[in-house]
Amino acid sequence: MNSPRPRQAPQDRDGDLAEVIDLPANDIADAGRPQLARIQELDSLAGKVALVTGAGATDGIGFAIATRLRLLGAAVAVVSTTKRIHERAGEIDAVGFVADLTDEAEVGGLGDAVVDSVGEVDILINNAGLTSKSDPAVVKPVAQLSYADWKAEIARNLDTSFLVSRVFVQGMAERGWGRIVNIAAAIGVVNAVPAEAAYAAAKAGVTGLTKALATEVVADGVTVNAVAPGLIRTGSSTVNELQRGLDGPLGRPGTPEEVAAAAAFFCAPSASFVTGQTLVVDGGAGIRALGHEPGR
Repeated sequence: MNSPRPRQAPQDRDGDLAEVIDLPANDIADAGRPQLARIQELDSLAGKVALVTGAGATDGIGFAIATRLRLLGAAVAVVSTTKRIHERAGEIDAVGFVADLTDEAEVGGLGDAVVDSVGEVDILINNAGLTSKSDPAVVKPVAQLSYADWKAEIARNLDTSFLVSRVFVQGMAERGWGRIVNIAAAIGVVNAVPAEAAYAAAKAGVTGLTKALATEVVADGVTVNAVAPGLIRTGSSTVNELQRGLDGPLGRPGTPEEVAAAAAFFCAPSASFVTGQTLVVDGGAGIRALGHEPGR
């Protein structure tokens, strides 16, 4: 075993900075396969069971997340409101379930079915709630928004995260390990657009739920975080949304895979010191001041 090198006085030159810190010189010199294997081990999800909601669309965020978690080694269960989920499950060697996640009884039944078929859930991705062509968002000014419309948007985009988290979080806490990642949105978290007040309120509520739940299980080895996508190109994207993406700082909408990468980061065993946070994935749109846009 090498004895640690004595700490030296700080130097003015940047090149001497390494001499100020007690670095394990031999470990650095031997960097390579062993270190790479260690990093891969830290990020591996082998032996973990993941449940991803809202994963029925081939070009959607939920399916991209499920695919990434499967590639990282997790056993994956996916759920959506239609039987097409079984096709998605077959494509990534996962197990599919059909359930209405706004229905408390169906969520309870889903919990039992997933545990019986796949095992206790270690990783939960609450993605259900995003719009689709068959279930578009309610786009109306507040003055024209019915109470039924409001409740439907809240149920789809906020209640689902609450109901599914409630089913699985206690088991995670009792086992001393768990990851919950809620998919929020840039709308409601960093910006808003006209006629989408209910959606914005629901997604802002998702980040509030994320922080509150994180405080409840912070000592139990369970982390709770959120990802807030901006304009992402999916099958349900409208022409207006895609155009707004083209007008963004990067000149394009984001991809489901880019959102999946952010979600996977929160799921990694090595991300154990990160909880209660929201990671915005919007290509810089939320930080660009209008007065500094190119051409202005």
